[in-house]
Amino acid sequence: MSLRSPVKTLVLLAIGVIWLVVAGMPFYFMAMTGFKGQFELFSGRSVFAFPEDPSFQNYEEVLTSGSFFTYVRNSLTIVGVSVVLILLFGSMAAYIFARFRFRLNRPLFILIIAGLVIPLHVTLIPVYLFTRDIGLYDSLWALLGPYVAFNLPLTIFILTDFMRLIPREIQEAAYIDGSGPVRFFFRMALPLATPGLATMAVYNAVVLWNEFVFAFVLITSPEYRPLPLAIWEYQGQYSMNIPAIMSVLTLSALPLILIYIVGQERVLKGMMAGAVK
Repeated sequence: MSLRSPVKTLVLLAIGVIWLVVAGMPFYFMAMTGFKGQFELFSGRSVFAFPEDPSFQNYEEVLTSGSFFTYVRNSLTIVGVSVVLILLFGSMAAYIFARFRFRLNRPLFILIIAGLVIPLHVTLIPVYLFTRDIGLYDSLWALLGPYVAFNLPLTIFILTDFMRLIPREIQEAAYIDGSGPVRFFFRMALPLATPGLATMAVYNAVVLWNEFVFAFVLITSPEYRPLPLAIWEYQGQYSMNIPAIMSVLTLSALPLILIYIVGQERVLKGMMAGAVK
C-alpha cells in the first residue's frame, strides 16, 4: 500500500479542520459575545475568550421584546413562498429548455440567463413605482415579485443541466406507457431532479433570508418588516450594547444553520451530480 494515500488523507483532514475553524469562528464569536455583559468586551481580555459570567440576559431581552418573532414569521413566510415559486417556475422552464427543441430555445435561454448581469440597484426605482401602482407597497407581498424574478435566472440555469441529465430512454419509456409531457414532468422529472431542487432551495433560502435592499425600499411599517430590517433596527436600538447586537445576529443565523443541517446531504449530492457530465 502506498504511503501517499495516508498522507493525502491527513492533508485533506488538516485542510478540512482549518476550514471548519475559519468558517465557524465568526459564529462562535457572535454566540459567545451574546453571553457577555455590556462592558465585558472592554475589560482587556481577548474578544474570543469565554464569558467570565455567562448570562442569557441578552438573548432573553431580544426574545421577549415582542417584535422579534414577528420579524421571523415575516421572513419565514415570504422566503418560504418565494422559494416554492422559484423552484416551481424554474423547474418548469428548465424542463422546457432541456427536453424540447424549438426555434427560440437557445435565444430565450440566453435572454433569461442575461438577467444575471443586470445590476440590482438600477431596478430599484422601476420596481418601487410598479409596486406602488399595483397597490402592494408597504406590504409583505411587495417582496414576492422581486424575490422570484431576480432569483429565477440562476435557478433555471442550474436546473436545466439537471433536466438534461435525465436519460432519454426513461422519457421514451414513460411516453410508451401513456404519460404525456406534463405527467412525465411531475411524476418523473421532478423526483429525478430532487438533488438540484434541494441545492437551489437552500441557496435561494439563504440569499432571500439575508436580502435587505428590496425590503428597505418597499416596506416601511414595522409589522411587515422581515428579519434583515429588524437587525438594522436592533443595531440602532442597541448601538452601545455590542453583546445584545451579537445575540440578535446569532438568533437570526440559527434558522439558516438548521436549514443547511437538514438539507446538507441533498445539497452535496446536487453539487456532485451537477459536476458529472
